Amino acid sequence: MKKKIKIEGLDCPNCARALECEINKLDIVENANIDFINKKLTFDCNDEKLAISEIKRVIKQTEPSAKLIIEKEKNKTNKIKELIFDISILAIGIALGLCALLIELPTWAFWLLFVLSALFLGYKTYIKAFLLLIKGKINENLLITLSVVGAACLGEYMESLMVVGLYTIGKILENVAVNKSRNSIEKLTKMQPEYAVVLENGKEKRVDPSQVKIGDIIIVKPGERVALDGKVIKGYCSLDVQSLTGESIPANIKEGDNILSGSIVLDGVLNIEVTTEYHDSTISKIVNLIENAAERKSKTETLISKIAKWYTLAVIVLAVLVWGIVWAVTGNIDTAIYRGLIFLVVSCPCAFAISVPLSYFSGLGNASRNGVLIKGSNYLDACAKLKVVAFDKTGTLTTGKFEVKDIVSTGDYSKEDIVFFASLGEQNSLHPLAKSILEFNKKELEPVKDVKEVAGEGIYYSYKKDNYFVGRKTKEQANTKVEVYKNNLKIGEIILSDKIKDSSLDACSELKNMGIKTIMLSGDSKEVVKQVGEILKIDEIKYQLLPQNKYEYIEELKKDKKLFLGYVGDGINDAPSLMLADVGISMGINGSPASIEASDIVLVDDNPKKVSTAIKISKYTRKIVWENIILSAGIKFTFLLLGALGITGMLSAVFADVGVTLLAILNSMRALFYRVK
Repeated sequence: MKKKIKIEGLDCPNCARALECEINKLDIVENANIDFINKKLTFDCNDEKLAISEIKRVIKQTEPSAKLIIEKEKNKTNKIKELIFDISILAIGIALGLCALLIELPTWAFWLLFVLSALFLGYKTYIKAFLLLIKGKINENLLITLSVVGAACLGEYMESLMVVGLYTIGKILENVAVNKSRNSIEKLTKMQPEYAVVLENGKEKRVDPSQVKIGDIIIVKPGERVALDGKVIKGYCSLDVQSLTGESIPANIKEGDNILSGSIVLDGVLNIEVTTEYHDSTISKIVNLIENAAERKSKTETLISKIAKWYTLAVIVLAVLVWGIVWAVTGNIDTAIYRGLIFLVVSCPCAFAISVPLSYFSGLGNASRNGVLIKGSNYLDACAKLKVVAFDKTGTLTTGKFEVKDIVSTGDYSKEDIVFFASLGEQNSLHPLAKSILEFNKKELEPVKDVKEVAGEGIYYSYKKDNYFVGRKTKEQANTKVEVYKNNLKIGEIILSDKIKDSSLDACSELKNMGIKTIMLSGDSKEVVKQVGEILKIDEIKYQLLPQNKYEYIEELKKDKKLFLGYVGDGINDAPSLMLADVGISMGINGSPASIEASDIVLVDDNPKKVSTAIKISKYTRKIVWENIILSAGIKFTFLLLGALGITGMLSAVFADVGVTLLAILNSMRALFYRVK
């Protein structure tokens, strides 16, 4: 049984990783994962009550500041009170330190105030360092503790207090910055409606959205959020879809239009026939993808996580090496220890550990706000590298809904008669063309006899002693058309066309401007595919392809290891290609469940232009990730060198550590607020 619980009080990713490792050692728990950004602990267990009890015990031993928040306990945690408490303790520590350093006191009074000041300023740091150390684990808390004790032993009392004081101030500011980012993301996850109003026997009934079934009628009034995906059967209104698609201009919705859950009705009252159960609805998928995205880590993030396990130990070894070299060169052990301590402080890995996952998470949140659901930071990373994007045609670049374009009569029958005869045969067919013809028919249909459907050809039937055929007998395929025969004589044909989406031209144009090659893969005829390709100015087209042909073509392209390939599709036949591509992108509204499941990215509103949006956000996020890595590494290396040479002191080292961490966090948050042009 998979369980997900909120966890508060973890102030750094390294702490989260250390705790995650300890929880995974429990026999009763499997696959424990702590999502630091989302503040979520997920794990598998058979006995939930016992598992939670054991996890709480491990938390108390490893991270006493952390706390599991069970649903009924949520109101007990008050972030503002916690922040006020932390600032108050910090202020007391600073006041005691100033008294110890600035006022002439007896030796016993000085040491009392100094020790109390150091404890108030960094008691959390010392406790964490001790608890992990007795388990054989070390992290940046131990580095700070060693620096405080070492500086005090060398008589550098002011620097000793400044180290832990500035570090604690930095952690408080870090938490404020991270929580600001978290709050921005949480707004997206709070789009879930609390209820749905179902119409039963003419009466309105408020129920939980999960209880509503396909076919039920729900009513949505002004100011309310649409609870489930459906089709409007009565009413019209302006609809706020900004939280789903990023579009600030309200959409006009009328009878017959499809509507997405999570949208907000601005005016008017809508009666909606539910077409999707709640767990498969757009809003539910968005929330699930946002909450679970952090579980899929990118290569960069995974690399940082792996390095962090050994980083602190390596730093201590190098600090000892610096101490030994300086002592050998200068002959002064105090100077050697002091420079070794500087090395420890500057080397704290906080900037790396928090800025990389926060950058990716901000990018994922920004994409979600723009109607692009990316299933993990690894896919966001891959999206930034795309060189080729291959599109399916029908339902992706076109609407997938065929319209009657022209009717040709070759006999003595009117156009209305041709449509009527075609509709008689098509009335029980599930083919997309049949649906379009039936919608165009104006006459009342009658039962027919001797119906026989031949796959790939059409439908034979009898009506009023005559034999009819509806389908395709000619080889010529310049157009999508349905032919009508009466007693083996062709009496007419209906020409249909699949309308190109309004956004498809912009989508292909944007990709070209970004230097990305476009390909269209379709099962349609050469003439139809060529016509669409010329309108959209697509670089390369492939036609008359079966699903396995598409798969084989993508497989051939992927032999070039440097060629990152994206595939965009909507149907169940696209699922194999979506899984094979480096990045599979599916349609969110009309996409089949199989294609959505197989894809790495889902476009909420079926808008192909959002492909370029996803790539731009991905490129921007990846740029920020590397900015943070280079910035943090550059500043730290500089101060490590200056500290080892004795050019900078302990205070500079603290500023280097805390300052670069805050800069990296603030830079990471740019990915959340980046606006795609």
